[in-house]
Amino acid sequence: MRSLTLKLTLAFLFVGLIGAVLVALIVGQRTQREFDKFVLNRYQEDMIANLADVYEERGSWEEVEAIVLQRPGGPRGRDFVRAPVTLIDENDIVVYSRGHYRLGQRVSGLDRTSAVPIEVEGKTVGRIIFESRGFPFAPPRETPEAAFIRSVNLAIFFGAIGATLIALLVGILLARSISRPVKQLTAATQAVAHGELGRQVTVTNKDEIGDLAASFNQMSSDLRRGAELRRQMTADIAHDLRTPLSVILGYTEALADGKLEGTPMMYEIMHDESLHLQHLIDDLRTLSLADSGELSLSRQYCMPKTLLERTAAAHATKAHNKHIHLSVQADDDLPEVEVDPERMAQVLNNLVSNAVRFTPEGGEITLSARHDEENIYLLVQDNGEGIDKDVLPNIFERFYRGDEVRDIEEGESGLGLAIARSLTEAQGGSISADSREGEGTVFTIALHAQPA
Repeated sequence: MRSLTLKLTLAFLFVGLIGAVLVALIVGQRTQREFDKFVLNRYQEDMIANLADVYEERGSWEEVEAIVLQRPGGPRGRDFVRAPVTLIDENDIVVYSRGHYRLGQRVSGLDRTSAVPIEVEGKTVGRIIFESRGFPFAPPRETPEAAFIRSVNLAIFFGAIGATLIALLVGILLARSISRPVKQLTAATQAVAHGELGRQVTVTNKDEIGDLAASFNQMSSDLRRGAELRRQMTADIAHDLRTPLSVILGYTEALADGKLEGTPMMYEIMHDESLHLQHLIDDLRTLSLADSGELSLSRQYCMPKTLLERTAAAHATKAHNKHIHLSVQADDDLPEVEVDPERMAQVLNNLVSNAVRFTPEGGEITLSARHDEENIYLLVQDNGEGIDKDVLPNIFERFYRGDEVRDIEEGESGLGLAIARSLTEAQGGSISADSREGEGTVFTIALHAQPA
């Protein structure tokens, strides 16, 4: 049995059938018990009334064995039975017994106390003891009481069948509603396993299965996007490696063949290309260590203003050459942050370097810090070109090519913002960007503040 629909249908049917049978048994037994109790009470009342009528008519208990004792449910005066009862007179002497008492025996104690009195004109003329052995309560088949019991049992039977059929119908519907999206998810996962990344399923439910389908769609989209990024990253790495290698190989082959003679400028170019290769390799290694959680960090408590002033000093000359005003705005009493100062300087240097590159002459770059109850925020703000809103969500991706932010100039690897995010997250922080085209960009680094 491999069909989920069949399994769920049978499960619902089994639960519905068991419930219907249990309800039928309980209701049937309860109905029979209460009906027997009702018949017994009426039987006892009729018997006491009959005995009182006989005593009132005869004035004594003589020939009491001829008294009409009515079967439960039968009309008074008909349907004689030998009921297990004991009748005692006003002196507590047994005058009739179908129980364990003998005629003429005196009754006392608990049996006498529990006996039901028979009164005539307000006077107790005798008592009747109903034996615990029970009465022949099963009514004859032709009586209305028997017909009533049969009707009740029949109604319970058909009710149980109806409940079972409804449970089966509901089970089929629910099983299909569950199994249909599961089958779609199964087919989609098999398609993804065979390389069809990005496969989507229709989300029709708002329950846990719907959440599972939505999560699968998100996962499938992320897998496709990740695969595309990996392919793009591989192509970009190959391109960035091939360009300086081509230059170096071209010069070395020419030198080896004697076609060119070495000059200081040629050696400088080869050295610069080698540095570019080394820079790219170092960036890739940093990203790899950060992804695997093996990046070594030397954490220490630092003042936010000190980090910003160090970064501003490192880029002061470059900013001055472009006539860009570079300033630091931070209070001296800000809470300290526990970071690796060298890694954090690498993050800030990357952000400020991009800001200087994309801020026009005469522009302004501001390094500032603020805080709230939990975090310290380091901000790098410029009034440069800004970033297109379609490009902004992807600027921290590796090798993402956005003309406004990722035009890789000579000596640039194109991994700067990806490294900035990885290094920030490795130190327990986060980085984000907000930008408007033509107005500038603000990069915000959030770090946990140390308690005062």
